[in-house]
Amino acid sequence: MSVAVTVNGEQRELPAGATVASVIASLHNAPDGRGVAVAVEGEVVPRAQWPSTELRDGTTIEVVVAVQGG
Repeated sequence: MSVAVTVNGEQRELPAGATVASVIASLHNAPDGRGVAVAVEGEVVPRAQWPSTELRDGTTIEVVVAVQGG
């Protein structure tokens, strides 16, 4: 079984039981979740809650990654 979610405007199929932490782990540009902010359905999710915030079918997730440089 899987859940269909939207991550930064992109549709994704994730395994049932997926959490915010598992989404972050799947991103190539967010090593260890450092410099990352996450909102689920428009509400910021504190880092401590990422492992316990389970995603449901139809959930919208926005991930913002801080980038160094000039």
